[in-house]
Amino acid sequence: MNSNIKITILGNTAAIPKRGTHLSAQLIQVNNESFLMDCGEGTQMQLINYGIKYSKIENIFISHLHGDHFFGLIGLVSTYHLLRREKPLRIYGPPALEKLLTTQLEAANTSLNYKLIFIGVETDSKKLIYESSNALVYAFPLEHSIPTHGYCFEQKQKARKVNPDFINEHNPSINDIKKVKAGGDYVTSTGEVILNKDITISSPRPLSYSYCSDTKYFEKLIEYNMGVSALYHECTFDISLQKKAEARFHSTASDAAKVALKANVGQLILGHFSSRYEDLEVLLLEAQDIFPHTILSEEGMELVLESGS
Repeated sequence: MNSNIKITILGNTAAIPKRGTHLSAQLIQVNNESFLMDCGEGTQMQLINYGIKYSKIENIFISHLHGDHFFGLIGLVSTYHLLRREKPLRIYGPPALEKLLTTQLEAANTSLNYKLIFIGVETDSKKLIYESSNALVYAFPLEHSIPTHGYCFEQKQKARKVNPDFINEHNPSINDIKKVKAGGDYVTSTGEVILNKDITISSPRPLSYSYCSDTKYFEKLIEYNMGVSALYHECTFDISLQKKAEARFHSTASDAAKVALKANVGQLILGHFSSRYEDLEVLLLEAQDIFPHTILSEEGMELVLESGS
């Protein structure tokens, strides 16, 4: 099993699509467990275009209920039905999303072959909302014109490894080794207690990827994204439109870069570009002037985060 986080950009355009671009959607794979993040119009076609086995997706996360972030969802849900999906599909997002989707299905007289599970996301702080053997997913509030959440996808911390020198010196039993792996201390035959930290080796720090869709700049973003391996942050506008960005609860490239710099993230990935920009270089240079480790997202781009990257 691959121990990494892989992100495939399916769409990165804001609000109004234009030729050759698609609206917000990403496939995020944490140690091969697949998550769909947002589902703008045309997302299922993008999954097909890039040869992605979307049958493996069991969890979908929706940031908010502006159409460019979820209008592709009913199409994907319907396609799963036509393909005779049997596995449950969990959808995380604003509570009102359940009514929106069920109303569409009822209007089409569609009774799905599989179970659709809705998990309403409402939180005023960073909160764990999903956990598996591979991954943790946290939700945190953003500041937009309607309730909106960002999401942080993180590898699950691996257990500490038992130091081979300890095994050679003390020859512990299998049960003792299991206890040490579970975090316990070791007691010798003479009653000496050897602390767990002295006989184990820590595993690498888990990788993490944070997705900040529509939001204006606010200081809490720094706390929510502190130290993540990579941060995807919207930059609908450039700094010459700072006042418009704030009025519309969006960010400039400079805003995104400030968050990345103050949060000490590993890499900044810009996205959610306004269709007004024919050349995105102005956004890239603006952000790099503050935070050099910045790239532009591109449709079809695959980013692989690995330990040490």
